[in-house]
Amino acid sequence: MANQLFDAIDYLAKEKGIDKDILMEALEAALISAYKKNFKSATNVRVELNEQTGKMGVFSRKTVVEDIEDPQEEISLEEAKGINPNYELEDIVEVEVTPKDFGRIAAQAAKQVVTQRVREAERGVIFSEYSDREEDVMTGIIQRKDPRFVYVNLGKIEAKLAEAEQMPTEEYHVHDRLKVFVTKVENTSKGPQIYISRSHPGLLKRLFEMEVPEIYDGIVEIKSLAREAGDRSKISVYAPDPEIDPVGSCVGQKGQRVQAIVNELKGEKIDVVEWSEDPVVYVSNALSPSKVVSVLVNEEEKATTVIVPDYQLSLAIGKRGQNARLAAKLTGWKIDIKSESEAREDGLLDETEELHDEEDLFNFSDDE
Repeated sequence: MANQLFDAIDYLAKEKGIDKDILMEALEAALISAYKKNFKSATNVRVELNEQTGKMGVFSRKTVVEDIEDPQEEISLEEAKGINPNYELEDIVEVEVTPKDFGRIAAQAAKQVVTQRVREAERGVIFSEYSDREEDVMTGIIQRKDPRFVYVNLGKIEAKLAEAEQMPTEEYHVHDRLKVFVTKVENTSKGPQIYISRSHPGLLKRLFEMEVPEIYDGIVEIKSLAREAGDRSKISVYAPDPEIDPVGSCVGQKGQRVQAIVNELKGEKIDVVEWSEDPVVYVSNALSPSKVVSVLVNEEEKATTVIVPDYQLSLAIGKRGQNARLAAKLTGWKIDIKSESEAREDGLLDETEELHDEEDLFNFSDDE
C-alpha cells in the first residue's frame, strides 16, 4: 500500500509539474490526521516515510519527565532510560506506534487531503505562470458566454472578458480565436482569476510592439495613445535618430503593418502621428487628418486654440467631437478649435503665425 502511495506521488509531481516535496508534506499531514482520527489518539505523533524501502511508520513523541501527569504526552525518566540510557529530563522520546492495518486506513483518509493539496499547489503553479503575463497580449479561444462575461481559454486557465472590456462593435462567438490584453491576475480562494480586455489602450500598444520591429527594438518609441475602442484611435510615435521615420516605420510598406492591427481590431480606425516636444507641432499632428492653419498656446493653463480652414472645421472636430477629444487626450493639452473666419472675427489670427512648414500627416481612416 505504501509503495502505491509513493508511486502516486511520483506520478502527480511529474504530471502536474508540482514540487514533490510539497506533495510529500501533504501526505505526511494526511497520515497524521488519519492516525489521530482512526485510532482516537491525541498524542503528538510523527510520520516517517521511507521511499527506498516503501515503508511508513508512526512514532509517538513523548517528553521525558520526573513525574508523569499526562501518559499520552509524557514518559518517565526511568522508562526512557530503559529504552536508551542516554536520555535525560526534557528530552523527546519517540516510540513506534504503527498499527498493522495503518496502510489501508491511511490511504483512504489521505486521498482527500492530498487531492486538496495537489489542487492548491497546481493553482499556485498556474498563478505564477500567468502573473508574469499581466499587461501582455495573449491569444485564446472563446469557450462560452453569459450575460456578464465572455470566457476565453488561455491554455491552462479560463479568463474573463467583462462586458465593459468588450469592444462595442465586436461580436463574440464560441470557438473564435481572440487576442486579448491581460489587465489583472488575482489569486483568490477559488483559484487564479484572470481578467482580460479588448478595449484597453494597452492592447493597441502591445499590438504595435508585436507588429513593428522598430518599436520592439526601441528604435521607435510610443509616446502616448488615445483610444475609443472599436471606433478610432490615435497613437504618437518618436524616433531619437533623425534618420528614422517613426510614422513610416509604424505604417509599413503600403500600410501593411498598421493595416494588420486595424484588421485585428475589426476595422478600428488608427491615426499614427509624430510626437514633438513643441506643442504647436504636436497638437497640429494630433488633429490629423485635418489641416491646421495656426496654433495659439497658453502654457500656464496648458491649453491651445487651434485655427483650421473653414472647410476643415467639421473634420477637425470629428463626429460627436471625437477627433478633437482624442487629440486632446493624446497630447495632454486642452484644444479649442476655431475656423479661420471665426478666428479673424475674434482677432486671433493676427496674434499667431501661420504654419508654413506643414508636416506630412499619416492616417488610416476614412474622412469624417
